[in-house]
Amino acid sequence: MQFNRHNIFVAVAALASFSAQAQMAPMPPAAPASGASPSAPAHDMSSMSGHDMSSMPSHDMSSMKGDDMASMNGMSMGEMKSALGPYSMSREGSGTSWQPDATPMMGQHMMKDDWSLMAHGYVNVLYDKQTGPRGDNKAFTESMLMLMGNRPVGPGTLGLKAMVSLDPTQGKRGYPLLFETGETADGKTPLVDRQHPHDLFMELSTSYSLKLGEDGAAFAYFGLPGEPALGPTAFMHRFSGMRNPEAPLTHHWLDSTHITFGVATLGASMGPFQLEGSWFNGREPDQYRWNIETRRFDSWSTRLSYNPLPELSMQVSYGDLKSPEQLEPDTRVKRTTASITYHLKRGGDNWATTLAYGRNKKSGPDTNVSEPGWLLESTYVLADTHTLFARAEQVNNSELFPAGQPLHGQEFRVRKFSVGYIYDFAKTGPVKWGVGGLVGFLKAPSQLDPYYGGSPRSYMLFLQGRL
Repeated sequence: MQFNRHNIFVAVAALASFSAQAQMAPMPPAAPASGASPSAPAHDMSSMSGHDMSSMPSHDMSSMKGDDMASMNGMSMGEMKSALGPYSMSREGSGTSWQPDATPMMGQHMMKDDWSLMAHGYVNVLYDKQTGPRGDNKAFTESMLMLMGNRPVGPGTLGLKAMVSLDPTQGKRGYPLLFETGETADGKTPLVDRQHPHDLFMELSTSYSLKLGEDGAAFAYFGLPGEPALGPTAFMHRFSGMRNPEAPLTHHWLDSTHITFGVATLGASMGPFQLEGSWFNGREPDQYRWNIETRRFDSWSTRLSYNPLPELSMQVSYGDLKSPEQLEPDTRVKRTTASITYHLKRGGDNWATTLAYGRNKKSGPDTNVSEPGWLLESTYVLADTHTLFARAEQVNNSELFPAGQPLHGQEFRVRKFSVGYIYDFAKTGPVKWGVGGLVGFLKAPSQLDPYYGGSPRSYMLFLQGRL
């Protein structure tokens, strides 16, 4: 077990960052507006947050200024609007992506003057064991804290977002994960059978939107880092995958551009449709995880999203990534993705499922391949206490063996099925705590048995805190 006092300190620091948000209390439901019918239905607060609203502390009204009270008058959490368009904030995914409107709003929400504010985050303290000849084990932490705010400015809406992570404390090689590939550990060696750590700065972005008619908007989004219009909502933000602490094998087929050091996006929405285009730096983050990188924009993407029902969200996207790999700068990747997410609410229960497909067409001096991957994942949260999750996926991967090894460049079809459970046992202030575990079953061609064994497995036990 590679767990030392430094790891413990990091875990405590991450948890403290969430506890510091305890002063941020959710808004009380607003009284009916003047003239409203007394028989009008109340808001279904189960759709506003992933927490038990009855157990949340109310605002200390005596400490609120008059302008704070005025800004809250006639507005409840269910009416909090997105910074990008005239729809509920619950539709917002990572970057500028969409998810179903029925998705519960996680985290803590409040109003301050003209600002709509939100804080959301998690920390996982994990023990990870990967079996077989290329397996490994490690104890580590992973975390994310996101702060968002939007307010009217002139004729439109200004949005600000900051997201940070202490994942760099995992070390340059991240954590063991069989058949996972992508990015580099030290600028010289590709990461194979490891999940890379995310950077300290995951997103620092701003947006400005203008309303178009009754149900439309146009917006501009800039991030350093940020997320271009490519792929579905990133796995740690979509409800169907966010409670599973293990990164998908399809990460670099679907949503690996969620941390991009330099992106500009223009988009427009009209009712259930949104069309976007991005210009960005296509290079994946390097081995220096604590800094902000700068590089010229050289790549582009476009995405069409469609939410025909509150429970349903779909997207198709295409991106041309020039030189995304630091170790293979002459390789170009043209990525195509499509996904559909369905979110079902049953009383206080939430059940979300995502089906996604991605294809990377790589071209360069030493490669010319087209590799597909798909994912089906689902998460069911029962009574806001029990969480069941599962994920099935398949990828065609030619990066399992670095240059100089006999199987270098050969493409292998890999399948994985994982299932897990979390029990939420306590709540301290705004932070909810759970313990959980998962097991993953992997299948690869028998040609890989000498390297991975005949039946490799993935195991994780973890403590999870969620804001």
